[in-house]
Formats: sequence, C-alpha cells, structure tokens
Amino acid sequence: MLLGAAAIAFALNSLAGLDAAERAEGNRKALAIAVGRVLLRTPWPAQVLKIRVDGVPRHHVAGLLISGVKFHRALDPAAFTAEVVALVEQTFAASDVEEVDVWATVPLPYVKQLPVAGEYLRPVDRIVYGATILRSEGATYAARLQRGDDVYWDPQWRRALGARAAVPARAAPRAARQGARAGEGQS
Repeated sequence: MLLGAAAIAFALNSLAGLDAAERAEGNRKALAIAVGRVLLRTPWPAQVLKIRVDGVPRHHVAGLLISGVKFHRALDPAAFTAEVVALVEQTFAASDVEEVDVWATVPLPYVKQLPVAGEYLRPVDRIVYGATILRSEGATYAARLQRGDDVYWDPQWRRALGARAAVPARAAPRAARQGARAGEGQS
C-alpha cells in the first residue's frame, strides 16, 4: 500500500512538473517552473493557465493567469478571492518574488470576420479580475483582497460569478420542500 501511495505521489509530482514546464513563461522561466510545480499540485477550482516570472538580478515579479470560465466547482466572489489568496501565499512560499500579479480572463466571442493573427491582431480574451500583491504587505494583503481594495473586478463577471454559485444553494431547499410534501399524510 505504501508503494502504491508513493507511486501516486510521484505521478502527481511528475504531471505537475510537466504542466509547470508547459505553462511557464518569462525571462526567469526556471523560477516560473518551480512555482508552477508547487501551484499545480493542487486541483484549483479556477484553473491556473500561465505562471510567468520576470526579473532582473535581485528583483523578481510573478504573474499568474487564471481562467475565468469553466470552474471545477462553483465559485462566488469570496471563494474566488480565497483561491487567489492561497495562490499568492504558495507563490511567495515557493520563491523569492517580490510581487505577484494575478489576473483572470474570459474568452471573447468568436467573430469569423475578425483576424486573430497578423498586423491587425484582435484580442481573443478580456481581463475580468486583476490584483497586485507585494511581499512587503505581509499578511495584510488577504484582508485587502477580501475588501476589494485595489482589486479590479469586471462588474458583469462578478455578478455572474455570484449568481452561478448561488444556483445550487437555491435548488437544494426546493428539493427538500418537495420531498417533505411527498411525505405529508403518510404515517
């Protein structure tokens, strides 16, 4: 059994390493891969798409790109913020970066006539969330993000995020009421 658990742990770390190499960018790519190996061990509700680290000799900045669609579980704004806080904590723990920039994007609707390459390149996604966290903030950044201070939220996306997360909560009481009604009059 122990050998099986070790093999599973090795496989997960190997997959995280492969994913990290594929998702790493920047002029400090080795550091981006190291951060990616740590972050990608966790199956996050909002997928981490890219890990970028850029820097000069003693100054490194990490950028984390998160998908704003197709979550692995329902997320409301508070849960999304909690994921961002956890990602930033793990990035700081895994590296010496001084700053972590986090943004989430959603794809733009495809329009057949618009070019997506070449001189007249059109964007293919848009930013719906953005935050910059400095290591020097210490533990205060989590509360700042939860308050929404110095955080960009696309208002429409944020409303939709809350609405999508609320749907299962509304369905559960209705099912419970219907079940109670079905049982009424039975002894």
